[in-house]
Amino acid sequence: MSWMYTLSGFLVGLIVGITGVGGGSLMTPLLVLMFGVSPATAVGTDLLYASLTKSLGGWVHGRRGTVDWKVVGLLALGSLPASVLTIILLKYLALDEKTLRSLVSGVLSVALLLTASALLLKDQIRKIARRRDGTVYELHHRHLPVATIATGVVVGALVTISSVGAGVLGTVALLFLYPRMSAVKVVGTDIVHAVPLTAIAGMGHLAMGTVDFVLLGSLLLGSLPGIYIGSHLSAKVPEKVLRPLLAAMLLIIGCKLTFA
Repeated sequence: MSWMYTLSGFLVGLIVGITGVGGGSLMTPLLVLMFGVSPATAVGTDLLYASLTKSLGGWVHGRRGTVDWKVVGLLALGSLPASVLTIILLKYLALDEKTLRSLVSGVLSVALLLTASALLLKDQIRKIARRRDGTVYELHHRHLPVATIATGVVVGALVTISSVGAGVLGTVALLFLYPRMSAVKVVGTDIVHAVPLTAIAGMGHLAMGTVDFVLLGSLLLGSLPGIYIGSHLSAKVPEKVLRPLLAAMLLIIGCKLTFA
């Protein structure tokens, strides 16, 4: 079975390398629906998997100067405490396997549907922030830090329970809150913020016993070369073709989890 996990890791890594999104939103449901992995274990394992794979991307963006560290700090100010509190709450409630499975599956399905919608509406959301004369709508600078921290809280809780949301949802939120920020800086900022968030959430799941290290190793074995190859193919594959396909896939998976 481990070679199947490695192959799955390679395919998901390939998609992430080409599109920049799809890690948690594809890997977690794949583990649950195709391999029958417990939703809690799939989420916990995927969180550590994401923190390790995104560390390299974050390092590259940091060296290139395509990271807004102030925004990363504001997001983390909301997301990291939210992640810790979510883990504490889950541990305190001590939910039985059936209830935990239902909770994770429910939040996962909602997160997937939100992610698919965000993928499809990404360009429209960017246009909403722009007036007809080309200028942009922006929150008053006094409200922007609070809105960014609040976004971090929502993303932190969502990612900790479902492992989905740090990528597409975080990117779309930044596009809306910071319409003047360049696209590459939005991506870099979102990736760097996701590294500590997924690491803390993953360590929380590790403390809860919902991380499979054999599974984690098998996934990494395939995903790292997959991301490397995908990143080199990204310029040759049009995003306008891939984004709707990925969104449709996530909508189908989200609906399947909802009505399973």
